[in-house]
Amino acid sequence: MATQEATLQAVREENERLRRAVEELAVLNDLSRAIGASHSLQDIMQTIIHRSLRAIHAEQGVITLVDRQANEPMKTLVRTMVSSSKHPQYHFHQSLLGWMHLNKKPLLIADPHADDRFRGVQWDESVRSLLCVPMMVKSALMGVLTVYNKREGTVFTEEDQRLLAIIAAQSAQVVENARLYEEEQALQHMQEEVRLAAKIQLDLLPQAPPAVPGYDIAGKSIPAQLVGGDYFDFIPIDGSRIAVCLGDVSGKGLPASLLMANVQATLRGQTLLSESAKICLQRSNKLLYQSTSPEKFVTLFYGILDSARHSLCFSNAGHDNPFHFKAAPDPGRLSTGGVVLSIMEDFPYEEETILVGPGDMIVVYSDGVTEAVNPHQELFGEARLAETIRAHRDAPASAMVDHIVAAVKAHAGTAPQMDDITLVVLRRLPG
Repeated sequence: MATQEATLQAVREENERLRRAVEELAVLNDLSRAIGASHSLQDIMQTIIHRSLRAIHAEQGVITLVDRQANEPMKTLVRTMVSSSKHPQYHFHQSLLGWMHLNKKPLLIADPHADDRFRGVQWDESVRSLLCVPMMVKSALMGVLTVYNKREGTVFTEEDQRLLAIIAAQSAQVVENARLYEEEQALQHMQEEVRLAAKIQLDLLPQAPPAVPGYDIAGKSIPAQLVGGDYFDFIPIDGSRIAVCLGDVSGKGLPASLLMANVQATLRGQTLLSESAKICLQRSNKLLYQSTSPEKFVTLFYGILDSARHSLCFSNAGHDNPFHFKAAPDPGRLSTGGVVLSIMEDFPYEEETILVGPGDMIVVYSDGVTEAVNPHQELFGEARLAETIRAHRDAPASAMVDHIVAAVKAHAGTAPQMDDITLVVLRRLPG
C-alpha cells in the first residue's frame, strides 16, 4: 500500500511538474509572439512586464536598462514600470543595480527590510518581497527585470525565480535590438537635420560672385564637417561700393554654423547702417557680445570696396592678415583693426584705406588654409600660400581659389581636413 501511495505521489508530482512546464512554455510562447511584432522599446518592455506580472502573480514590475557605453556603469538609461495594483509606484533602488552589476544572477528577497545584504537601504514601506533578475546580452548586463510583492500575501518561490530568469533571458536580446533600432532611427533623424542645416548654411553663402566693373571677385568655403563655422559674404551697399568679408567662428559643426548665421545677419544689417568699416565692426561686436556665450568669438576681415575710387577701407578683427599683391614681389598684409569680435562689449576698432591698383590682388583666407597639415604634421603655412599665389599670379579670381584649394589638398595628402577652408580673392583687372 505504501509503495502504491508513493507511486501515486510521484505521478502527481510529475503531472504537476509537466503542468508547470506547459504553462511556462505557454507564457514564453505568448511573450515571444507579443514582443516579436513590435519595434517600439517602450511597448516591448511594457509587454514583458505585463506578462511577467501575470506569470509570477506579482503586484508591480519594472525594467531598468543601463548604459553600457557610459563612463558611469550605474547610470540608468531607460526605466519602464507597470503596476497591477493601486499601490504607488515603487522606486527601483540603485543598490539593486549595483548588486546586479557585481553578481549578474537572480536575486530573491523575501523580506527587504530585514535583509542584511541591503542594510541601510530605505525601502518603500509597502514592499513586502521582491524578485530581481539580470537581462544579459553577450555576458554583459544590459538591464534588470524586477517584480514586487506576490499577490495574496504569499512570497516568491524558487519556481518564480526560475521562470522570471527565463523570461529575462529570452527577452533581453529583443529589448537590446529595439533599443539599438531606436538609436539608429534617432541618429538617422539627426543626420537628416544636419543635412538640412548644411543646405541652409550653403544657401546663406553667396551663390555667385558679384559683378563689379573693373574687378574680378570669387569666394569659396569647404567645411571640415557637413556644416562649418567659416563665413564669407559680398554685401552691396550702393552703386559703387560693396562690402567684402570673411569670418571664422570658434568651434566646429552645428554650434559654429548657428553662430555663423548670427554673424552674417548682424553684419548685413550693420553694413547698411554704417559709413565705415570700423563703425560696422564696433556695432556688430557690441551686438554679438550681447547675444553670444563668453567662450565663443569670431575673427573677421571686413572691407568696403569702392570701385569708383579704386579703394578698400578695411578693419581686421583678429583675423589672419590677408595678402595684398601689388607690383612688388613681396605682398603687403592687411592687419589694421583690433581684437576678435564678441569678447569685449566696446572696442575702438581702427581702419585703414588702401588704393587698389591695376592688376592688384587681395587674398583673404581662413586658418583652415595655412593650418592644414600633412601626415607628418607639417603645416601648409603662409609661405606655401604666398608661393602658390605667385605661381598663378595672372589667373582669374575663381581659378586662383581653385589653385590654392588644390595646393592645400595636395599638401594634406591622406590627412583628414581638420578645419574649414575658406577663401576670397579680389583682383582689379589690368588697364
